[in-house]
Formats: sequence, structure tokens, C-alpha cells
Amino acid sequence: MDLKQLECFIAVAEERHFTRAAQRLNIVQSGLSQTIRMLEDELGGPLLVRSTRRVDLTPAGQVLLKEAARVLAAAREARLAVTQVHGLARGQLRIGSIQSLAPFVDLPVSLGRFRDRFPGINVQLLLDGAASLLDEVNEGRLDLVFTQPGDIGAGMGTRMLACEDIVVVCSLHHPLADAAATSMLDLLDETFVDLKSDWGMRRLLDRGFSTLGAARTTAFEVNDVSTLLDLVAEGLGIALVPESIARARARDLRASPIGIVPLSDAATPCWELIVAFKGHNGQPTDRVAKTFLDLLVSKNGASVQYPN
Repeated sequence: MDLKQLECFIAVAEERHFTRAAQRLNIVQSGLSQTIRMLEDELGGPLLVRSTRRVDLTPAGQVLLKEAARVLAAAREARLAVTQVHGLARGQLRIGSIQSLAPFVDLPVSLGRFRDRFPGINVQLLLDGAASLLDEVNEGRLDLVFTQPGDIGAGMGTRMLACEDIVVVCSLHHPLADAAATSMLDLLDETFVDLKSDWGMRRLLDRGFSTLGAARTTAFEVNDVSTLLDLVAEGLGIALVPESIARARARDLRASPIGIVPLSDAATPCWELIVAFKGHNGQPTDRVAKTFLDLLVSKNGASVQYPN
């Protein structure tokens, strides 16, 4: 049993789906399935209950999930400890990010921890649109960026941090609020609250409706997710957002409540968050950037979907 097998197992256990886990790990599904089978053979029994729609954990799998997370966290801490011994006394870390990474990544907390551990590193942060951020990495002005997939230049590497289903959010007084599910075509008569057109999320949705040959009415365009959800809560329109963002808002007792409705479309758009950098084999070339990613994973644990 090795760390790679444990990382594959955790991805399947968290995603509850082999296809999504393979996408998250950037490997082919057949290779992932073979790795899990080898791990089950080595441990002497099934770890997963497979069905056509999802994957569940056996009792043995539930035990292994907890232990695997502990082992991987210890391995990352060991790598970080060695890095500190070798020393990162000076240098710089230039990070770019789209807005509203939460609940996927708590970037301010992660940067604070990095600064505490490596006070000699000069940290810079730029918030911008997805396309612009990838250009900045391509041209060497940023070391790594948290963004959505786009044009990846030669010599660049990426890792997927999250692959989220899109859900409808609406006012609790909206007729949709009581629906078990709806489809994108059923939303065409609705008024939408959208992010601005240069946001990756907006482009994703525009492509999805365009594929259906449909057009929608956008009455409100905003530049942050919090305002978008506030407008929705007041009944000024509906919106489509990643499920984790919708659930996080629903748990916030200080905010106006919203309704959350799943999409029933067979090809519902998937909102993806990646980290992009100059590098290869899934690793940044820049040592400081690699150390920051290792620290991000070590401290955030299962809250960050972070594959090899």
C-alpha cells in the first residue's frame, strides 16, 4: 500500500463516483479502477460498494478513509518539515485568484499560515478574472493562480481542486423553492441574476444555455457572489451557482435564507476550480509555489479537494 493508492481511494470516497474522481486526479478511469482493485486485494476485502449511479463505502472503507487522511496529512507535514530544514529564507510568492473561493479554499487563512512559517517570503496577491489570470501565469508574472479552466499555455500544469454540480438558487417565496428539481429549459422564462460576462462562471452558464439553443433574461449583473445571493434572497431573480456555495449560504444564519433546487439535466454544467502554474507532472517548477501548495493541503485536509 502506497500514498498514491491512498490518494486514489480518498478521491473516490469523497466524490462517491469513479468518473468524477478520475477527473479530479487527472487520470483515466480504468487506471483508477485498477488501483482501487489492487488496494482491495492487498487489504483482503472490498472497500467500496459500486452501483451504476454512485459509490458507497463499506465498513472497512469507512475505517480506511479516516486512517488514509491521517497518513497523507502526516506525509505532507514531513515534506514541509524537510523543506524548512533546507530553508526558504528569502523569495517571493505571486498568487492570483478569482473571487469567492470559499468554501473550497480559505485563501486568506492559507496565506497567513504560509507567512507565519516562512516570514522571509514576500507574498503578493492579485484578484482578477479567470482568463486574465491564466495569461498572467503564461507570461510569468504570477507563480500560481486559483481559477477556472481555460487556455493553458505550453509549459503550464494544472490541478483540479473541485468539480461541483450547479444548482438553482431562489427566494423562499419563489414557486421553484418547493420543487424537487428543475431543468435549464424550464428556467428560460425566469429573470436571472448573473455575474459579469468576464467571469468563468458566467461563461460556463452562457455556453450551457447556448448548447441548448436557448436564451435567457439577465436583469442584474454583479461582480461578487455575495451580492448575487442577496439579490436572489430578495426575490429579484434566480441564479445558478456551485452547490457548495449555495449550501454555505444556506447555513449562514446571519444571511437572508434562499431556496436550493437541483438541476435534472443529464448534461448539467460542472463548475471546476483549478490551480494553474508553470510546471510539469502536476507540480510547480517554482519551489516556493510548490511549498505553498503542500502547506495548503496539509492544513486544509479534506476541505480542499486536492489530487496528485
